[in-house]
Amino acid sequence: MDDIYVDQLSIFLENKEGRMLNTLDIIENLGVNIRALSIADTSEFGILRLIVTKPHEVKEELEKRNYIVKITKVLAVSISDEPGGLNTILRILDKNSINLEYLYAFVEQKTYHAIVILKLEDMTEGLKILKEGNANIISPEEIYSI
Repeated sequence: MDDIYVDQLSIFLENKEGRMLNTLDIIENLGVNIRALSIADTSEFGILRLIVTKPHEVKEELEKRNYIVKITKVLAVSISDEPGGLNTILRILDKNSINLEYLYAFVEQKTYHAIVILKLEDMTEGLKILKEGNANIISPEEIYSI
């Protein structure tokens, strides 16, 4: 069942000028595409969350350069790119008391759907509930090939 989860990189960055650009330069130099990203910050550091085509390769290279990097399992769900599309998924989770830790989204232009990246408190139960609710779970291979 683990093969349905997408590997997300969480990269901890000092909140200093140029730090994110330097990180993205390393990824660019590896020839790796970024599929989605989100950043959350405080006054001292930020967490850059990325879905990339080669997460383990990027993690290894960044760690060689003294970055703190974690791989987290997340779910990718395709939703209609229209008003209320996201609410459909959120209602399934809410109805079944599945807590959402965070989410971010991007639009997939080939199909005109939005892809939502979900980190749930209980990933196993959340996956089960989403499947029962007929959510369109996207495989890692599909995400990496977009």
